[in-house]
Amino acid sequence: MSKEITTRLSGQFALVTGASSGIGAAVAVALAAHGASVVVNYSHDEEGANKVVKTITDAGGQAYAAEADVSKEDQVQAMFKQAIEKFGTLHIVVANAGIQVDSPFLDMTLAQWQKVIDVNLTGQFLCLREAAREFVRRGPQPDVSTALGKIICMSSVHEVIPWGGHVNYASSKGGIMQLMKSTAQELAPQKIRINSIAPGAIATPINLSARDTPEEEKALLELIPYNRVGDPADIGRLAAWLVSDEADYITGQTIFMDGGMTLYPGFASGG
Repeated sequence: MSKEITTRLSGQFALVTGASSGIGAAVAVALAAHGASVVVNYSHDEEGANKVVKTITDAGGQAYAAEADVSKEDQVQAMFKQAIEKFGTLHIVVANAGIQVDSPFLDMTLAQWQKVIDVNLTGQFLCLREAAREFVRRGPQPDVSTALGKIICMSSVHEVIPWGGHVNYASSKGGIMQLMKSTAQELAPQKIRINSIAPGAIATPINLSARDTPEEEKALLELIPYNRVGDPADIGRLAAWLVSDEADYITGQTIFMDGGMTLYPGFASGG
């Protein structure tokens, strides 16, 4: 994190789910680096969340950790209530928390399907709903933010790329696409902006197995025309810009940050 706090998001309060590691941690740090005060949500990794908070506060920012399982309505509501009591309101919510529970389709259990849908899709619904309710309750603060509120749904290239062996995960991300677009359409007249970021292969614990050996990493890079695996900080920088007034006329969009993975590189010399 930069030692100098910028003012792009000065005076704004943000909540980032699943922020104890990986993309969520990078987003929380990036928002704080641009002046936002941040709620760092976690479900199990309290130590990781506290490290993110320390990174932010050591650099002069403001943050605290909040435990909540985003698939549980009562826990999400309690987390938002606590954040609003502490900060007064929220201006930015990044619904990032997500899991994978992989299985061949013929062997996939209902429990494996439901667990991923509960966290990845229902969790985003619950967070988006609480965020929008708070934005409407609070009303406009044009001296702080042009929009009434800003939401980012963390999606994936797999909202458009099918992924055998990961049907529950890909289905959850396809659902996020329509959750984002439908809520953006409905809430835009109230000046609530809702967008998605769809990462490709990012160097996080969730996809470490795809990079375990040089051979596996080489095979992964064949899917990425830009020839590098993404860094969580890439996503953090995009998120900080997307919730700023510089991006005020963007809503209802998925921004793919994937090094060209959605360009289907197998067709570059075939097809």
